[in-house]
Amino acid sequence: MFDVFGFYKFIKISSLEKKKIILQKFLIQKKVRGTIILSPEGINGTIAGNKKNINSVIHKLKKNLNFNEFNSHNLSKSSFQPFHRPKVKVKKEVVPMNFPLTDKKRANSNHVEPSKWNDLIKNKNTLVLDSRKPFEYKVGTFKRSINPDVDNFREFPKFLTKLKKDKPIAMFCTGGIRCEKASVFLEQKGFKNVYQLKGGILNYLKKIKKEKSLWKGECFVFDNRISVQHGLKVGNFSMCSGCRTPISLKDKKSKKFEEGVSCPNCYDKLTNIQKERFRMRQKQILLAKQSGKKHIFQKEFK
Repeated sequence: MFDVFGFYKFIKISSLEKKKIILQKFLIQKKVRGTIILSPEGINGTIAGNKKNINSVIHKLKKNLNFNEFNSHNLSKSSFQPFHRPKVKVKKEVVPMNFPLTDKKRANSNHVEPSKWNDLIKNKNTLVLDSRKPFEYKVGTFKRSINPDVDNFREFPKFLTKLKKDKPIAMFCTGGIRCEKASVFLEQKGFKNVYQLKGGILNYLKKIKKEKSLWKGECFVFDNRISVQHGLKVGNFSMCSGCRTPISLKDKKSKKFEEGVSCPNCYDKLTNIQKERFRMRQKQILLAKQSGKKHIFQKEFK
């Protein structure tokens, strides 16, 4: 069983390339996989490994970057390693909005605990805003929520400025980090009643039982689990090898679905040449599996 640990921290970081090399080597040494993003404004990541080694990486991050606690973190379990390799990336922002954020600017007062979230979003006057990308929204979301339908988060501020300033806004995302920046952006634009789900969807699904939940569907995650359900159990979604979008069990029953080739989302968009290339790739994967070998295209899906 693997521990899957997601986290973020807004903190001023310097010597990014040097820290990247140190952390990359440490992840390899501890056999921990996943992705960590370093930027001048902070750190964001999700990693997976055994409990002891995950704790070692957590200690290394806090010591190397000089902080005591994460702004937010979540822990779940996976029966398989959900990442292919360890990656440490350096970027200008942990969330690309052209809007740098510091820990001091974070709005701590507007974080709503999962236990109080239902009452907030049941109010018909509250605008329930899913700040994730459209394909994530389609996998699952809260009842009554709307989605800005933007594929690039840099476009998100244009959508936000069109909202009514006097209307309560309940904002949520996967782990909370996208809402951290968006909520501060709104407050600086004069919005008074902005709230965000503390710890994001993952924290809600972990703490709220299904029978009391207002969540519909599953939650997309950026690793080979693809999606998670209540209790953060691995979900039922897979990834289409043709268009790299999540597909449901219903999608798999479609005539346009072909394992390793296409799904209803991309079947009509792919050329015959592309489909044949994907079929060859899938054939190589199946042959590798039959012989007990790993293949360059083989995925570690559940």
